[in-house]
Amino acid sequence: MALVVLLLFAGMSEAAGRILPLAVRRPGMSRTRVAALLCAGGLVEGAVFALWPLTAWTLAELVLSSAPTGAGLAWTPDLVAPLVLAAVLAFPLLGPLLHLLLFVGVGAGLAGPLAEATELGWWGAAGCAAVAGAGLGVAVEAVRRVVVRISAAEGRGSIA
Repeated sequence: MALVVLLLFAGMSEAAGRILPLAVRRPGMSRTRVAALLCAGGLVEGAVFALWPLTAWTLAELVLSSAPTGAGLAWTPDLVAPLVLAAVLAFPLLGPLLHLLLFVGVGAGLAGPLAEATELGWWGAAGCAAVAGAGLGVAVEAVRRVVVRISAAEGRGSIA
């Protein structure tokens, strides 16, 4: 249960870091719309964070010639704690570089358990974690851009 709460908190914090600057630039947005975007964004971000170890494990399975013998890779509270800190620092004015460095640290933290569960070694596991994190990040950014375009089109349509 604590793990789910940490992942949801990280997702909400990451979403707030992305949505609040947008809300500030668009003063006409209603509070209910901002709250709805925060909730939806937080759930999506939390789900993406939850999928990171699974995606890294799947990539490791694809890289290995034989299936790994371990039960899989999963988040633990000690692995999620830096992720929550990274999400808190997602606010643009609090340091994008520090945010990126913390995500790299979280990925490196995932690489250790992945290397232990597979025969990849640490560097191979780190590569799987990095590719998984980057792929999920690109997918979420694409969804974000689509949502922003749809929102902008709706805003222009209601004014005319």
